[in-house]
Amino acid sequence: MDIVGVEGEAAGAGAGARTVPAGEWEREPHPSDSLRTFGAFVQALREHAGLSRVDFGARVQYSKHTVESVELGRRMPDEAFVERAEEVLGNTGALRKAARHLTRGEAGLAAWFRRWARLEREAVSLCTYECRLVPGLLQSEGYARALFENRIPLLTDEQLEAQVEARMERQRMLYERLTVPFHFIVEEAVLRRRLGGAEVWREQLNQVLEHTSPRHVTLQIMPLEAEYHSCMDGPLRLLETPEGRRLAYSEGQESGRLIGDSKEVRVLQQRYDTLRSQALHPKDSRALLERLRGEA
Repeated sequence: MDIVGVEGEAAGAGAGARTVPAGEWEREPHPSDSLRTFGAFVQALREHAGLSRVDFGARVQYSKHTVESVELGRRMPDEAFVERAEEVLGNTGALRKAARHLTRGEAGLAAWFRRWARLEREAVSLCTYECRLVPGLLQSEGYARALFENRIPLLTDEQLEAQVEARMERQRMLYERLTVPFHFIVEEAVLRRRLGGAEVWREQLNQVLEHTSPRHVTLQIMPLEAEYHSCMDGPLRLLETPEGRRLAYSEGQESGRLIGDSKEVRVLQQRYDTLRSQALHPKDSRALLERLRGEA
């Protein structure tokens, strides 16, 4: 995710998440959680075997500093480290199994957005309301690049390219999950903003028209002249899991919150459903997009 309009999925992968302590569904794991857990496991087994880091390092053919980095969750262990550690620490298979769950996080996605990104890949329905920027799943490469180029603090070239790549990769969902309904409500002002210049704007309008043309993707535009609006509190995402559970996601600057409380989600769902009745019909929304493209 002008920086106010940068989605969590678009913020720097190394940005610090400011999450609200809550229940299991609302907790966003830090990208190094699995590394720290694995490292603590290695350290416990090493100490139980009565080995110092120097002794253990000599047996697995890695330096003391490498062993320390793995145990503190700062370094991803390679396959050779895991295999040698298994042999030295009892060969129970526990380290091999634990290593399968290691992850560095997902490049190009903000820490607070990663869990939602994983959930949406399995969801049976997805709904998005945006009042700041074109939703990430509908963005053109030029538009996404313009967002990242406007980010403060500035991104390195490598960070920028990683985020553009992550954004384009995530959009594959629209064409790979053809039986999953995707519904978008976007403010007209967002679609009129010429972020990146006239050429990027024209390309973005074409992209929205293209991405919302399949039968399983629906777009409604909230017109500027609307007198009623049920979602004035900000952007909103909703999904349904394969088990039938409904979850929501709310985001602000440098933060995001995954909401699992059923009462809170019910209220947000009611707001979204009301907004659908207040927004333009999908056919009228498409007609408005065509008119905007004619102005580009």
